[in-house]
Amino acid sequence: MLKLFSLASLLTVVWLARIPGGSAGTYSLTNNVVGSDFYNFFNWQAQPDPTHGRVEYVDQATGRSLNLTYASGDTFVLRTESRSILNPAGPGRPSVRIRSKKTFTTHVAVFDLRHMPQGCGTWPAIWETEDDNWPNDGEIDILEGVNDQGPNAATLHTLPGCTMPAERVQTGINGQLDCDWTVNGNTGCGVRMTDPTSYGPPFNQNGGGWYVVERTTQFIKVWFWSRNNPSVPVDIKNGGVQVNTDSYGTPAAHFPNTQCDLERFFKRHFIIINLTLCGDWAGSVYGNSGCPGTCVEFADNNPQAFREAYFDFAGIRVYE
Repeated sequence: MLKLFSLASLLTVVWLARIPGGSAGTYSLTNNVVGSDFYNFFNWQAQPDPTHGRVEYVDQATGRSLNLTYASGDTFVLRTESRSILNPAGPGRPSVRIRSKKTFTTHVAVFDLRHMPQGCGTWPAIWETEDDNWPNDGEIDILEGVNDQGPNAATLHTLPGCTMPAERVQTGINGQLDCDWTVNGNTGCGVRMTDPTSYGPPFNQNGGGWYVVERTTQFIKVWFWSRNNPSVPVDIKNGGVQVNTDSYGTPAAHFPNTQCDLERFFKRHFIIINLTLCGDWAGSVYGNSGCPGTCVEFADNNPQAFREAYFDFAGIRVYE
């Protein structure tokens, strides 16, 4: 019986190690998105901006013709238009919003980013949700900010009934603890990172870095490492075929299931990347950001101010 028990225990350990989100934290590569792969992995969402930004989201053909997206080798760039003065009565500045064709539940996603959009009025985001059923299926904001005001914040948005504990093992600083989208104008339960290079001009000046999100039914975690951080895990830096999140250390943001049934509040999610201008958040706090004039007037009349408003991805890797 002792030998049988030992064998059963060993098999259980091996079995758990192979389950995404299991105790070993080991995941295998299912999607490696580099350069022109972005055109096949994502759909372009030419739709009105749900956050009421001063942009016009364009389709893939228009984006490519305007050079708002382009791919070369291990580079994929997504940007807003930066040449035209806009008619105040006309559409917003052409920009891009893309959504993955696949959806994900338990997974790790690695975003290897060299440059993020910067400038007054900008509101870039990398996030996960089911936007056709928002907010019912939850939202995870991995990278988000406005008007160059860092550091980055990772945030959850849910239906009522999901909150986070004040005490958590993370390096970031708690914001609001209630994730309910109806509280405080959809503020969500956010965690502000402490690394100043995690957002905006400092991020770009340091050559970018890696954002990593791990989602399980037990927790959601977000890490960030700047490009020259000596502690970045080898499997993240080198793009391994497997990753082991148990070796990543304390996350910047940790959202446990202790006061929130993550399986109930978070369903299958798309990965979404978009760049809007002004709108519900960037526009509402624009006057407190040290930026000139009003947000919409600035966005309309200063195309050259958006020459640095672009994402430059070295790749996205998804592990399940």
